[in-house]
Amino acid sequence: MRELMIPAAFLLIYAALHDLAVRTVPNWLSVAVLVIGVAAQALDHSLLSAIGASLVVFLALFGIWMAGAMGGGDVKLWAAAVMLIPPSWRQELDFFLYVVLLGGGLAVIYLLLSPLAPGLRLARGGGWLRRFARAELWRIGRRGPLPYACAISGGALFVLMPQIFKP
Repeated sequence: MRELMIPAAFLLIYAALHDLAVRTVPNWLSVAVLVIGVAAQALDHSLLSAIGASLVVFLALFGIWMAGAMGGGDVKLWAAAVMLIPPSWRQELDFFLYVVLLGGGLAVIYLLLSPLAPGLRLARGGGWLRRFARAELWRIGRRGPLPYACAISGGALFVLMPQIFKP
């Protein structure tokens, strides 16, 4: 199962970076995470319970998306990432708590920076990091959407790290 979690980790990191850059999570990425999760759970003989957990999460998040409180890409990524987590209450709960805490921390940072962002100006030019920071300040100043895939990916990675780095 470890061999499947390494590419899944790279996909989760890519999802976070893509969401930071353009505030979207490509459908192919969620599908790839889902396929890896299905394969991992099938090998672990826990596919049915993992599908059940993923379906419950998807339906709950679908309601949140319908209310306009979460992006569709985040809903799909979160439901797909649930398939990577071994279906035990402890690990699923850890994943949920990590996502909520990381997302809440991200929201607090964005809220604290929001009144400061219009006054902060970065000089034009420079490398990609300066361009990224300038764009992010612009988004924060306009109270744009949070890159929640960062929290989802981070939560999944925190739970999966012991499996990935197990000797």
